[in-house]
Amino acid sequence: MKAQSWLLASSFAVGSLAFGQSAFEAPKTPWGDPDLQGVYTTDDLNGVPMQRDAKYGTRRFLTEQELAERAKEVKAERTTIDTGVRPTTGFWALVKDGGVDAAAAPAQWIEYARHATELTSLVVDPPNGRIPPLTPEGEKRRAAQPKYYDMRPASWEDLSTYDRCITRGVTGSFFPSIYGNGSQIFQMPGEVAIRYEMIHETRIIPLDGRPHVSAGLRSYMGDPRGHFEGNTLVVETTNFIGGKVDVGGVPYSEDLKLTERFTRVAPDIIDYKITIDDPQTFTAPWTVEFPIRHEPGYQIFEYACHEGNHAMHNRLSAARALDRQEAAKAAQADSK
Repeated sequence: MKAQSWLLASSFAVGSLAFGQSAFEAPKTPWGDPDLQGVYTTDDLNGVPMQRDAKYGTRRFLTEQELAERAKEVKAERTTIDTGVRPTTGFWALVKDGGVDAAAAPAQWIEYARHATELTSLVVDPPNGRIPPLTPEGEKRRAAQPKYYDMRPASWEDLSTYDRCITRGVTGSFFPSIYGNGSQIFQMPGEVAIRYEMIHETRIIPLDGRPHVSAGLRSYMGDPRGHFEGNTLVVETTNFIGGKVDVGGVPYSEDLKLTERFTRVAPDIIDYKITIDDPQTFTAPWTVEFPIRHEPGYQIFEYACHEGNHAMHNRLSAARALDRQEAAKAAQADSK
């Protein structure tokens, strides 16, 4: 029995997974819409890769033994501050050179999973859990991206919208990260609002059937339109600014369309599903699905990014220092 399974709590009437039935009945707002309101977090997805390791094939879920091993990793990460032992899983498994990440981070810096999840990847379609290949145009855009760890920015414009505290886009605001994983859903008659902890974005989603705005009006978070299908909130978002923000590791185009589905499957869990459709970037649409959970006591704090953004200043300052150093060496060589 998978004690931590979010799937066992759900009926999945939307047809995504016939894993078992539940008597859970989603609550309603006073005006009759399914009630999705609350503060949620994706912390439990920390350590779950975006794309599935080939060893799992088309298997979406860990075995009981694999889940037990992940539970040990979750416990180790959760207790790392008390023990002072540097974790070797999740984010820390990617850190090769130590540096400031070599020691266990203070608890308020990093968000940890509280429950082990049996997902083998966030991508659920294609069935192999892998993002489809890029189109030739998508390959060009990926090749043109600055190399984050190798580049020497000539100006702030060479830095990403994330580095500059502007936006991470819809997916970057909601997909699990090492911090800022909270979101809050508000509802009112005819509208839904979603507030993200990551870079303090808020989306206002009309439910009244109005058409999308004209193609000439675009934004980093796009133009969302929503409606309910049974107990599921369906949100279609278009009108993105292309070439600036990435999804799946490559900047998307202006043709990007996101289709999100929010279904409350337990008192503290919403099943979140999003399909990324960008024919200029990917050779086929692909879908991510995972649970978001309400954790007692979880709060969304101010994301004071600009006020504390020393990283952008330091990177530009270091780049100019390297420029001066190289210029001095070149001048010295010329003088000989």
